[in-house]
Amino acid sequence: MLRNTTQTFGLINKLLHWLMAILLTGLFVVGLYMTDLDYYDPLYHQLPWWHKSLGLVIFALLVCRLIWKLINPMPAPLKSHQTWEILLAHWLQWLFYLLIFLIALSGYFIATAEGEGIGFFDWFEIPALIDSIDEDSADLIGDGHKIMAISLAVLVILHALAALKHHFIDKDETLKRMI
Repeated sequence: MLRNTTQTFGLINKLLHWLMAILLTGLFVVGLYMTDLDYYDPLYHQLPWWHKSLGLVIFALLVCRLIWKLINPMPAPLKSHQTWEILLAHWLQWLFYLLIFLIALSGYFIATAEGEGIGFFDWFEIPALIDSIDEDSADLIGDGHKIMAISLAVLVILHALAALKHHFIDKDETLKRMI
């Protein structure tokens, strides 16, 4: 079953959800780790290359996910869910999408701050849209990128805790519908 039903999420939705979750977690960990590398560390150039390319993959997956969301109905909320839970879940989902978009956009501007494009796994290059960004602006964008990534990580942890609450405390089908 590729498409969602009124009862559960389809395979495509589940794959997009879990693939993005794994990649975003990896990007977050690598992003934090690589900010402390010095120039002589062997990973100094390797990790940013992976971070940029996988960041572009996340952006493409986000676009796919939003298109899929528009053409594929969402399962109905469970009858046991409170109205506030349904509204909170809806708004948090859109906040996730917004943060992922803004993190990707700020990452793009950081990577192209000197007017050079981003190599996508050395297959092709995404060109820079502007000639250059001054150092103060690039630092500000970098700070925003980090703050948004940390905010997204905190929301993901809360999201996971809410799923576990539904599974172990409420004993409903919320988590099972996405697995």
